[in-house]
Amino acid sequence: MKWTYQDTEIYEKSKEYVDTAIIPLIPVAGGKEQKDSVLMGEFAQYLSDYIERQYMGRVYLLPPFTYLKEEEEKEKQKRVLEWSEHFKKEGFEYFLFITSDMEWRQIDLKKAGELVWVPAFSLSDMESKKRQQSVEQQARQIIPLMTKKWK
Repeated sequence: MKWTYQDTEIYEKSKEYVDTAIIPLIPVAGGKEQKDSVLMGEFAQYLSDYIERQYMGRVYLLPPFTYLKEEEEKEKQKRVLEWSEHFKKEGFEYFLFITSDMEWRQIDLKKAGELVWVPAFSLSDMESKKRQQSVEQQARQIIPLMTKKWK
């Protein structure tokens, strides 16, 4: 399920089965960093969408957590913890944060959930089948991190 009106209605009816939130971490920057920022965001969002489709009914893809690239690490960490605390109160037990921004690897999110960093590459230049294979390959490495917590 995604953060859409239609899926919200489905979520309300099956809330007891949906315990995992997926949150893409999306950097925003202008100038020289804009292209890299967009690339990281697109890739994290595409991968998050793919995982949501594989586990529809068990996971909820929340809107992206966006932040300015120059934002202080402590501030980003604080805001992510606030997000996870808010959604824990709504019944989510597990959180999977997906990003292509290497800076997140330096930030401790253990209290918030599982952080997954994946290197970004341009998907727009690939043919559809190759793009699908590349994303599937990345997802196969991420999915066990999420599903092992369900046991």
